[in-house]
Amino acid sequence: MKGKLLVVLAAVGILAGLASAYFGGVKGQAPPPVFTPAQNPYAKGVYANGIIESSQSNGANINIFPEVSGTITQVLISEGAAVAQGTPLVLIDDSVQKAVVEQEEAQAKAALAVLQELKAQPRKEVLEVSKAQVEAAAVSLKTSQDQWSKLKKSFELDPQSVSRDQLDNGENAVKAAAANLETAKRQYELTKAGAWIFDILNQQSQYEALTKTYESGRALLAKYTIRAPVDGVILAVNASAGTYISAQGAYGTYTEGFGPVMVMAQSDPSYQVRCFIDEILILKLPAPSNMKARMYLRGTDTSIPLEFVRVQPYVTPKIELSNQRTERVDVRVLPVIFRFTPPKDLHVYPGQLVDVYLEANNREQ
Repeated sequence: MKGKLLVVLAAVGILAGLASAYFGGVKGQAPPPVFTPAQNPYAKGVYANGIIESSQSNGANINIFPEVSGTITQVLISEGAAVAQGTPLVLIDDSVQKAVVEQEEAQAKAALAVLQELKAQPRKEVLEVSKAQVEAAAVSLKTSQDQWSKLKKSFELDPQSVSRDQLDNGENAVKAAAANLETAKRQYELTKAGAWIFDILNQQSQYEALTKTYESGRALLAKYTIRAPVDGVILAVNASAGTYISAQGAYGTYTEGFGPVMVMAQSDPSYQVRCFIDEILILKLPAPSNMKARMYLRGTDTSIPLEFVRVQPYVTPKIELSNQRTERVDVRVLPVIFRFTPPKDLHVYPGQLVDVYLEANNREQ
């Protein structure tokens, strides 16, 4: 009985193994692809990686860097906002520079006050005092002359009545009074003439120098407000309130490098695609007038024809499209720029990666 049971179990095992081998060898039907991969639409085509950019006559996107260093106190705009040229975007702490400007303004005003004082000379009250000094000196001269005249007459009548020393002192007093009168007259004329022209010119120069210093400081103070350089759209805000920024931009936590505080695009319904052509494929490119290309959006079946704009005539080391400046490969590429206008129901964004095929020339390689 036990032997029959073992035979039955062995037979069942053999049948199970055969069934498993049979069904395991049957290949299941592959699931359909989620989207159709990009295919070369040209008989001879050149493939290139591309990146979508805002439409610019030159360059790529508009990268905004501060001209002064400081801590951001307020970010006034959000990503995706449309702004006009001159719109304030970011405020940087300007407390120190504002105090400097106020000091420079006070110095310029003080210099102006001195200049106006010099130009307003002679002051009426000062001129009247100087004139009174002339009159007083004239009276003193008249008194000295009368006293000396009396001494001379007394000496002529009786030489014993006046000593020679008294006569000499009287004469000297007249000469001194006459000299004082002449001095008072010249001082009056000098006061009446007003400030010396060279003093005015010197003070004018000082005032102008201090004014320019103040204007320079005020212009620098305006740099603490970052404004939109053109009409456009804010693509990215890379710093927040409390972040320290400098002329190098803002430090990125993820990239571990410095970059623009903001990135803008001009208000243009069209976009650009910057294609990177491998150096070994450059000779396959046709003349710019015959350049044709088509862009494929990754992960979709959508393709868009491209309009040739320009070639950036400088072959550079390829940079991996991850915004990491240190990620380089041993390949050089030629940037070629195209333009396109997306359909109304299609949303694309600057920085988006795309596949691009360019029609190659018929030159035999």
